[in-house]
Amino acid sequence: MSTSNALFQLGMDLDAPSTAQTEELSLNVAAVPQSEQADHFIVKNGVRCAGTHLIIDLHDADRLDDLEHIEQTMLECVEKAGATLLHIHLHHFQPEGGVTGVAVLAESHISIHSWPENRYAAFDVFMCGDAKPELCVDILRNAFSAGRVVVGEHLRGRGA
Repeated sequence: MSTSNALFQLGMDLDAPSTAQTEELSLNVAAVPQSEQADHFIVKNGVRCAGTHLIIDLHDADRLDDLEHIEQTMLECVEKAGATLLHIHLHHFQPEGGVTGVAVLAESHISIHSWPENRYAAFDVFMCGDAKPELCVDILRNAFSAGRVVVGEHLRGRGA
């Protein structure tokens, strides 16, 4: 299958103009000597890594179909973790369905996919640099009144 055909099947027609917003971005990396450029890697628990990736499952949770509440909760996570928000995009499946979406961060992302009918949500929180994604766990637990929270942690970029 050609790349063009595969993208078309995903709803992406390469011959049609994109509806995505575009932004001009100009970086002058060469102006900073390479020896002084920050790589934003950190040392966590004695391990040098790009950052922490948390997989957070909320069980017996509420308000998982409330788009405004989810957006405000993601904004609170970004602020408390010390991250930099670039964009949030959320989609509410209708009628009265779950929500999927992402907060795109300079440090990476926070994503959600929720199943309110099962009172379950899957969050994915990855942040590099000095951001503290672990601070998002209690924010999510409290915001959605989760009865049970399961957290998995992966240090990304180990050994790089």
